[in-house]
Amino acid sequence: MRIFTKLSSAVMVVALMFTFACQQTEVQNQDEVSPEVLAKIKRLGFTNTGVLATDGGYIVEGDIFLSDAALNASPSHRHFLRIAEVEQYRTNNVVVTGGNRNITIYAPVGGRKGYSAGMIAGLDEAIARYNALNLDISFTRVTSSNGADIQMTRLSKRDERRGVLGSAGFPTASGDPYGEIKMSGILESSYGLSTNGIATIIGHEIGHCIGFRHTDYFDRSISCGGSPTNEGDGGVGAILIPGTSSGADLAGNGSWMLSCTDGSDRPFTNGDRTALDWMYNGNF
Repeated sequence: MRIFTKLSSAVMVVALMFTFACQQTEVQNQDEVSPEVLAKIKRLGFTNTGVLATDGGYIVEGDIFLSDAALNASPSHRHFLRIAEVEQYRTNNVVVTGGNRNITIYAPVGGRKGYSAGMIAGLDEAIARYNALNLDISFTRVTSSNGADIQMTRLSKRDERRGVLGSAGFPTASGDPYGEIKMSGILESSYGLSTNGIATIIGHEIGHCIGFRHTDYFDRSISCGGSPTNEGDGGVGAILIPGTSSGADLAGNGSWMLSCTDGSDRPFTNGDRTALDWMYNGNF
């Protein structure tokens, strides 16, 4: 059992993919994708085998969503810094805090498009983990979508059936967090994840919204197994966070920002805390 997360650019989203074996992420309906699209995907630096057509774009490498706009963008690698292979990385854009910024998160409760009590408990736990660090960025769950900085919305039934668990993007150029996290509503009912397991996944997506890359972006095989795969710059940057400890591995529970997880609890490691403290305690 594996849960996959993968990096995206500002015009992509980060998708969380559930599968029972790495090879199951190889999608077999590549005949839906034109040679022209495959060429564009390759030009952006992504593998163009096993490509899946989906609403508004394509899923590549098992779990990266590329929008139609992303396919036509010029690839940019000028911010790509692969300084060390066992450290924490951030995107070019980060959230501007002004020394004390509270980010509100809304999630609907119940109903066809809402979440169960277990999912909401997972969201609350993810928020509590960030707030316990006393950063200059904090989070509050609100009960109205009006004015919420981040809205957690349900994935489509189609994507839930195809095994997508969640998706998010990265901060804007103006310093705001990415405004939407799409989450599956069946993490508890279909996959049997605990509150802490759900909190880890939601916390991971929040991490992307505030500018964190995968800890092992340079080699997804560290947490995902299989052949080494480098996610690359993706147009959003892969900048080393100063002072982060080495250890992009599965020792302990591993970083909350590793590319893949088995759905278990991954509270912040010492390296995670160092990275969060550097990012959101006065350095920007």
